[in-house]
Amino acid sequence: MREYLLTLCVTAAVTYLLTGPVRKFAIVAGAMPEIRARDVHREPTPRLGGIAMFFGLCAGLLVADHLTNLNQVFEKSNEPRALLSGAALIWLIGVLDDKFEIDALIKLGGQMIAAGVMVMQGLTILWLPVPGVGTVALTPWQGTLLTVALVVITINAVNFVDGLDGLAAGMVCIASAAFFMYAYRIWYSYGIEAAAPATLFAAILMGMCLGFLPHNMHPARIFMGDSGSMLIGLVLAAGAISITGQVDPDVMNLFSGSERATVHQTVPVYIPLLLPLTIIAIPAADLILAIVRRTWRGQSPFAADRGHLHHRLLEIGHSHSRAVLIMYFWSALIAFGALTYSVNSASMWIVLGVVILSAIGLGLLLLPRFTPRAPRWAESFVPPRYRRRKVLPESAQVLAAEAEGQPAGGDEGEEQTHRTPVAVGVSGANGATAVGPRSRAAR
Repeated sequence: MREYLLTLCVTAAVTYLLTGPVRKFAIVAGAMPEIRARDVHREPTPRLGGIAMFFGLCAGLLVADHLTNLNQVFEKSNEPRALLSGAALIWLIGVLDDKFEIDALIKLGGQMIAAGVMVMQGLTILWLPVPGVGTVALTPWQGTLLTVALVVITINAVNFVDGLDGLAAGMVCIASAAFFMYAYRIWYSYGIEAAAPATLFAAILMGMCLGFLPHNMHPARIFMGDSGSMLIGLVLAAGAISITGQVDPDVMNLFSGSERATVHQTVPVYIPLLLPLTIIAIPAADLILAIVRRTWRGQSPFAADRGHLHHRLLEIGHSHSRAVLIMYFWSALIAFGALTYSVNSASMWIVLGVVILSAIGLGLLLLPRFTPRAPRWAESFVPPRYRRRKVLPESAQVLAAEAEGQPAGGDEGEEQTHRTPVAVGVSGANGATAVGPRSRAAR
């Protein structure tokens, strides 16, 4: 565990320290998206944040290769090298797209080639544990097609949620934390060395996201761009492929005892089928809804619009930060709910807790304009937005209105006290553009 934590910290530190210089490089190189009608940010913001994230990935793998225990992962498995090869290719395509906005089909082809490179080096799905059937061995063609499909879907699902500051990096960080806990349990509790690469990938992915988030939280100073969103999507898919298709469920020796006990004991075998889906549950749902919505309107499935889940949160009145936190909440609930259920599937308290938390999440969705106010004695300890407004004397209101050049009193004065709504949009540089081209603003 200490070596995994060290790898995570080194990855986060390298990513964090390199993001600042990368931001300056992006400004000099002109890798700054134009302000579009669907954007929320007021000033052009540089992208290419994926450069820092890629070097953080390289640093994490390099450190792990020189540690006593994690070095065994590189000696016994070729998966880390396969990940680095595919990540380098997808990162290069993302960098070119952030700068020159390459064609959609070229990006899709690059994603498939990157997945193929990983398959050629051994990172592929060999078998699947199917409930009620058991372990089903896949032919090479079946494993290759399933691996490529999972990589492409995950990359584009992650990219689809890269629409608000800190949203994609935060959601992937939460998902990778749950995935790390699951993979570490399989590796440590059951003694299955084949789960070690997936555990390492999850730790490095957490470090990449944690190192980039301080620069990307609202208001973002830099966007990760396609070079970052496609990269973390590929790393996330690589971990899911490794733990699902490389770990033999029969090695766990869980099929013993009564039929009822066997059903509960084999839950960790079948969770790999569900956990990769829970990791991208929110992005995948957004992806499916976007394809259906655009196809229904007669548009291209890859045409950018303002109908994503985070856009709808802004439309109903949530602030930028609150919309991001709500998406974090649902991602954590789905990922950690599946993780907890894999540990103890027989406990009804787990199901009850998930139901209660889901009700709380729905309540948050239905109260977009609710802003709690702190009591008078606690106002000095909370941010200004949680303090009660002080009522000014009438003379002070008149002076303030005259200073702003507005009439004092009446309905017009009351209307000025309300906040002007901000146009709904996406503050990211590449929302819904992993495969589709970006629309240029009219000059």
